[in-house]
Amino acid sequence: MEIRARTKGNVIVLDLFGRIDVDAANLVEAVGQCVRDGYIDVVFNFEEVDFIDYLGVSAIALAYREIINYNGRLKFVNIPTHLKNIFSVTGLDRVIDSCATEELAISMLKEDKVIENIKKMQLRRRFKRLPIDIKVELKNKYEKSPTCFKVDILNLSAIGAYIFGCDKFKLGDEVILKFKLPPKNEELELQAKVVWLPDKQIQLHLQPGMGVEFMHLAQPVQEKIIEFIDRNVSSLSSDED
Repeated sequence: MEIRARTKGNVIVLDLFGRIDVDAANLVEAVGQCVRDGYIDVVFNFEEVDFIDYLGVSAIALAYREIINYNGRLKFVNIPTHLKNIFSVTGLDRVIDSCATEELAISMLKEDKVIENIKKMQLRRRFKRLPIDIKVELKNKYEKSPTCFKVDILNLSAIGAYIFGCDKFKLGDEVILKFKLPPKNEELELQAKVVWLPDKQIQLHLQPGMGVEFMHLAQPVQEKIIEFIDRNVSSLSSDED
């Protein structure tokens, strides 16, 4: 199978050619490289695909899982009639949207992102944010050694944090945070994704720093953070009174 990649704004389109079968591991590798490069919204164009078997479907499913792991989205376009049956039998057409045209797929990805951002804003309003100063150790999810030592969490919520003092990561990087939550100094190790970087020209007072969103956060851990924030927010309110 041959794969050709091209970009449309923040979306990457993979034009697929030939047979998607036992030799389709390059599709998974190509998608993995795309998402690591920051292209998490992906379109598969099947217009020039001659054949797909169940091993090929498995490769597509693995590629889809890789995209989902990076909080991305996948759309299908130009599925030939002779391929639609296997998509239906395997259930792929119930999991991944198929679009008649590339333009429609890209438009749907944009709409998905708008809806997701609205949901995130609604979610953020549900949780209080606590200004604080906690030392944190940071490392890339895929590396063993820490990247930044003793930098500061300046703002903490149950779904994310703002970290000051580290400029070693870019948008979309997955990181591991390790810090101790006072007063018992219980150590937490959380997985997060870099979702915001301050503008170097405008927000100099926030340099160097980054906003992260927690990922795969276990409910008991989130409840522990919420309890800590509620307790300290109440304390701050009492002090102001």
